[in-house]
Amino acid sequence: MTPVSREEASALDHKDPLAHYKTQFDLPDGVIYLDGNSLGPPPKAALARLQSVGETEWRGGLITSWNDAGWIDLPKACGAKIARLIGASEDEVIVADSVSVNIFKLAAALCAKAPGAIAYHTDEFPTDGYILQGLSSLTGAPLIRLAADAGHGALHSDISVLVKSVVHYKTAAVADIAAWETAAAEANVAIVWDLSHATGVLDMGMHAAGARYGVGCGYKYLNGGPGAPAFIYGERQAATTLNQPLSGWMGHAAPFDFAPDYAPAAGVERFACGTPPILSLSALDAALDIFADLDIAAVEAKAKMLGDLFLARIAPLGLESISPPPSERRGGHVSVRFEHGYEVVQALIAHGVIGDFRQPDLMRFGFSPLFLGYGDVWDAASMLASILETEEWRAAKYSARRKVT
Repeated sequence: MTPVSREEASALDHKDPLAHYKTQFDLPDGVIYLDGNSLGPPPKAALARLQSVGETEWRGGLITSWNDAGWIDLPKACGAKIARLIGASEDEVIVADSVSVNIFKLAAALCAKAPGAIAYHTDEFPTDGYILQGLSSLTGAPLIRLAADAGHGALHSDISVLVKSVVHYKTAAVADIAAWETAAAEANVAIVWDLSHATGVLDMGMHAAGARYGVGCGYKYLNGGPGAPAFIYGERQAATTLNQPLSGWMGHAAPFDFAPDYAPAAGVERFACGTPPILSLSALDAALDIFADLDIAAVEAKAKMLGDLFLARIAPLGLESISPPPSERRGGHVSVRFEHGYEVVQALIAHGVIGDFRQPDLMRFGFSPLFLGYGDVWDAASMLASILETEEWRAAKYSARRKVT
């Protein structure tokens, strides 16, 4: 039931089984953070881990920490923790590189195995399209840009690989993974799922849905820190059939044999490449521990309720939402249109309510359920209403465009 008063919102917070997780995050006082869908806030454990790794493991252990502190195993250890969140087996996920690099590795490997066109939707997150454009130019593989509203019926046998997000980065619409995988199997198409806006907030069940490949980032709902390394999911048998195009030494079956020729590691481990970034990996590893006892379905349910509350609260403002309504499944964020959305977001930030802006006119608000409560969302919506009603956003200081929006 969506609360209809601030008191009812507070009552929901008091009985919320996830409310206590907020104490595990180090958030500034007076801030309502609605941008965890873009960059998660720091867990206290991650900050402590960074200090420990720097001052004890790096300074004290030096190179021995690769063995003694378990640095060398961190990519697999983090991958195993992520695997549980996406519905995969522990040995089918490895943390490495960035989402962009991982899309290239998977798409290139799949194209080499089964030559054909590579495809993506025109409204896909830009990096996904950019990487495929570059891969097409490099290999000569035909590039197919599917219309934004093209369904899985658009798949055909000329397509080798489709890259597609589970949660759309603007609308928060959720793809039906199982339906797409069924259609892909019939057309002999491999789908590389971009899980960036879904991991840590959505109950995906990759195995159960028949998904074999995926990539995702560590800095959104996983709260691994700015630029946290990404991950690759490869179903055990399927990954073993692929040749990793960036055959770096960490993807070798025996990297410390220093053999002159490349021999791939088994399964998804072959998609490791260079030396893992231990500082950022350690922060991500500590952040992932928050999810150890969480039911991801309960996390998704609360995120949905927070978004529903926000939509209900701003309904009188007449803003157009491009996100799925309360009656439909939705990712962890909501986007609404306003011609001067950039200015409004800047005004909100000045009042301690942090969201973000996406071209051309979208105000985007994320509802990360581990550190946000119903009262927070109620207050954020009230501040948005106030800024619009008073037209505070018209102040000149809010119109100066910054590099990151």
